[in-house]
Amino acid sequence: MSDPVGKLPSELDQLPDRDTEETAEWAASLDAVAKAAGTRRAEYLLRRTLQHAEAAGLALPKLLETDYVNTIPTASEPEFPGDEAMEAKITAWNRWNAAAMVTRGSKYGVGGHIATFASAAWLYETGFQHFFRGKEADGSGDQLYIQGHASPGIYARAFLDGRISEQQLDNFRQESGGNGLPSYPHPRRLPWLWEFPTVSMGLGPLSAIYQARFNRYLQNRSIKDTANSHVWAFLGDGEMDEPESTAALALASREQLDNLTFVINCNLQRLDGPVRANFRVVQELEAQFRGAGWNVIKTLWGSAWDELFQLDTTGALVRRLREVPDAQFQTYATRDVAYIRQHFFGVNAELVQLAGVLSDAKIAECFHTSRGGHEPRKVYAAYKAALEHKGAPTVILAQTVKGYTLGAGFESKNANHQMKKLTIDEFKSMRDKLGLPIPDSAFADGQVPYGHPGADSPEVRYLNERRAALGGPAPARTVHHVALPAPAERSFAPLIKGSGKQEMATTMAFVRLVKDLMRDKETGKRWVPIVPDEARTFGMESLFPSAGIYSPLGQTYEPVDRDQLMYYKEAKDGQILNEGITEAGAMADFIAACTSYATHGEPMIPFYIFYSMFGWQRTADQMWQLADQLGKGFIVGATAGRTTLTGEGLQHADGHSHLIASTNPASLNYDPAFAYEIAVIVKDGLRRMYGEQPEDVFYYLTVYNEPKVQPAMPEGVEEGILKGLYRFNTAADLAGAAPAADAPKVQLMASGTAIHWVLEAQQLLAADWNVAADVWSATSWGELRREALECDEALLRGEERTPYVTRVLDGAPGPVLAVSDWMRQVPDQISQWVPQDYTSLGTDGFGLSDTREGARRHFGVDAQSIVVAALAQLARRGEVPASSVKEARERYGL
Repeated sequence: MSDPVGKLPSELDQLPDRDTEETAEWAASLDAVAKAAGTRRAEYLLRRTLQHAEAAGLALPKLLETDYVNTIPTASEPEFPGDEAMEAKITAWNRWNAAAMVTRGSKYGVGGHIATFASAAWLYETGFQHFFRGKEADGSGDQLYIQGHASPGIYARAFLDGRISEQQLDNFRQESGGNGLPSYPHPRRLPWLWEFPTVSMGLGPLSAIYQARFNRYLQNRSIKDTANSHVWAFLGDGEMDEPESTAALALASREQLDNLTFVINCNLQRLDGPVRANFRVVQELEAQFRGAGWNVIKTLWGSAWDELFQLDTTGALVRRLREVPDAQFQTYATRDVAYIRQHFFGVNAELVQLAGVLSDAKIAECFHTSRGGHEPRKVYAAYKAALEHKGAPTVILAQTVKGYTLGAGFESKNANHQMKKLTIDEFKSMRDKLGLPIPDSAFADGQVPYGHPGADSPEVRYLNERRAALGGPAPARTVHHVALPAPAERSFAPLIKGSGKQEMATTMAFVRLVKDLMRDKETGKRWVPIVPDEARTFGMESLFPSAGIYSPLGQTYEPVDRDQLMYYKEAKDGQILNEGITEAGAMADFIAACTSYATHGEPMIPFYIFYSMFGWQRTADQMWQLADQLGKGFIVGATAGRTTLTGEGLQHADGHSHLIASTNPASLNYDPAFAYEIAVIVKDGLRRMYGEQPEDVFYYLTVYNEPKVQPAMPEGVEEGILKGLYRFNTAADLAGAAPAADAPKVQLMASGTAIHWVLEAQQLLAADWNVAADVWSATSWGELRREALECDEALLRGEERTPYVTRVLDGAPGPVLAVSDWMRQVPDQISQWVPQDYTSLGTDGFGLSDTREGARRHFGVDAQSIVVAALAQLARRGEVPASSVKEARERYGL
């Protein structure tokens, strides 16, 4: 081919052509083929050549799309090892009971989804019968991320194998009685069955990638042999629109996670209509995954299409399939044969000729129901090929019909995701199509019956035999509790005794503590430090050479800072997970580590440290996922507060993460002021999460980057630290500046770095205004509120209990002024249980760039502002003159 006029320069123009004559001959050959046999033949030869080059290992860019046909031809499918007829019966029972469960529940208005499992049934059943390894075999079994809307089918299978009763099926989405089934995969609600919550779409695929990676992490660190564990993620084609769904594709291929398979159910429909109405989602996903380095297997067409492809001697059919948009193909699935002949085949003479030899029945079968995802032989071939592929993860794009077997009223209809029930006549039609022995008399009461062939039936025996051969039931969640020994006291001692004259930020205190805990002989190897590319910000670079940064390749280069003490060290058995700039990825890592105690029977102690502003605000949905999955670990919001991160400005100033955290019932939230408080909290957290009686909770700690002298721990404050409040000092403790005995009294309460402003205000109140202030450290506004709410609930049951915050403040003289580097709503969580007059100061509004002093004056939380606010409280009570407030404002320049 001659070069087109005015063609754009190419990267090839930069490479030397050592034989221009040979290059010209290749181009001339292509020109000749195009001229003699047409451009389609020339295109075919080029693609064949590129395919051959790739197979030969030549370093050429890959084709991102292939034709709209099955990757594995029928002739290349392996022998199917199972009893197809028996598996069809089992699948039929599961289809029936899934639809019956949702339909029966619809009379209570609880809803449910029928169409998703109907389309994906064989994708699951083929895996359950032949691939998914259970936890009773060696290792940890496989990890299954079940598509949330397919849960009725999983319950139906558990009913068939005897793990769920008919009563439980009837309590689908009705859990309050204690014997119900959650709507979707919720481990916290059904912890013996579900391992992974997936219905918050996008989080399943992201978590599956990091779970597969964490499996390799455990293997490479010699903690658990996970070589036989495979991660299967079942996803919807519409779900792939979520940014989290594809956020880590490159990570999976870069780290060669061939222990991971995505199965994307391409029924071409999302909740309201087509996924890609005017385009082809399968081709788009293929290009996306191939471009990211994944192995792609397309399982699109059922065996009924074999005859059509054999008759397609010109390639006209394949080209037509490649050009028809998804929404049009959905229309073909619902229209009669005459319409298909006219609108699909009638576009050119070659297709008209092909259709002329096809019966109406064959065309109807192909376009209405015959999809690769509905045939166990084709699904089996795809799964087997995925497991055999090495060096890259695999995605299987399986085409199905949404609502398959549910009848013409459901199949391929735009509204079928919201359709919650079938009529009795539709059930009878479905029964006949599936060949189930359910008599008409079973519908006598107007209710659709559940179906079960019997506990000793051939179907149930076959199902149980297959699961026994694969290592037991699935999905299943099993916890074999392993209590971790408490770390040695010497790890906590430096923080308990204080820093002397040396200043140290609480962020540094936490990192120092963890560094010491990682040296513990018993539990040190179980710590999993996770950071999203901010380790140096948090002073964690000292961990690089000692613990190493995890990389499955180790370190294949010489780091630029190798001659420095704290050089950047990557290692195959590295302990640190440095995820780059991805808080979502770091959270997915954290969740995998937090739940290793259940997934692998290996308790790990992860801590995920991040800019506090980019934690809960960015990944709160994953925090719920963590809670649902019963994860245990430490989340650390570093450089916390709205005024401590100087110069960074509005978007970096966190004044509200504790409010978001307070909405999560599993999160224990602390805002420690001093290093010794961190030591006490972490020590108790290890006991509560990993001790003899572990709790399904996790910890959120906020720490600051403001260096301060860290005092030694006073006597007897441990209980108050853990409960959330204790008196740090009194006005009488002030050296040489104590106010008179009859001085007005006020209680100053603070959390985090605000304790230092309050301590300065205490001095000013005593020296300038003869006011006696006691200072309280509020380590957790949230825990104070949680305990108070429990007391209120107990009162409804007739138990008289006084909240801790009420008891500990009882008799403290004067009003209470609460101060924090957070919005006032954070300390105001406890206001209704404080017996004194109560008010608060906080950092409401947007952040701003300034010095710490300037920002605190702006928000009115500096020491001088605290003094004015305290005087105003006392003036309202008549305990100081009102003029004192004005005088103080003027004196301090407010």
